[in-house]
Formats: sequence, C-alpha cells, structure tokens
Amino acid sequence: MVTVYGIKNCDTVKKALTWLAANGIEAKLHDYRVDGIDAAYLAEVEALFGWQELVNKRSTTWRNLDQATKDGLNQQAALALLLAQPTLIKRPIVLGAAKPLIGFNDKQYTNVFNG
Repeated sequence: MVTVYGIKNCDTVKKALTWLAANGIEAKLHDYRVDGIDAAYLAEVEALFGWQELVNKRSTTWRNLDQATKDGLNQQAALALLLAQPTLIKRPIVLGAAKPLIGFNDKQYTNVFNG
C-alpha cells in the first residue's frame, strides 16, 4: 500500500488516486487539512525532494504571499512556512512505492509502478 499526501479536493491528487485505483494499487490518502503534518514528515520529504521542489509556486496560497516572504525563502524559512501552511506543499507526494513521487505524471507513475 502507498500513502498519497495532499488535499482531497486537489485535482492533481484526484488524478493520482484515480490512476492508482485503475492500476490496482491500494492507496490511502493523508489529507493535510484533516490529518495535518509535522516537522518529521517535512524533514523526510525535504530529504527526498529538496525544499525548492516542495514549494508549490502555482498554488493560490503562494500567490497570496507577500513578496518579501517569497524573496526571503531559504531552507529554514521554507520548511517553517510549509509547516504553517501545508497547502503550499506540491502535491501529491506518494510514499511507499519503489521510488517516492511528487506531483502527477502518467509516464512516471507507469515507470515506478509497472517497472
């Protein structure tokens, strides 16, 4: 079983969950808004993907940040911001597969799950 981290009403998370179900892969959703996140989770995914990759610069939350916050982003500031505002995390993040995944790409999922 894999765990899909994200937000249940996110279109990209929905695409990933649909793809996984269609390919017979059992998945459970960890919804940031319902289940929350902690610093240990952020440290784990930051080690896997890097803090720059975790920040979803296409999100509404990002667009609503003031320019000074955006300009002053570094690893420490980004992780604190992501912990405070998990909707800023690029999604979905899929853990428990042969390779951790971030975002959704049909070809990438096929390569990871179907070898």
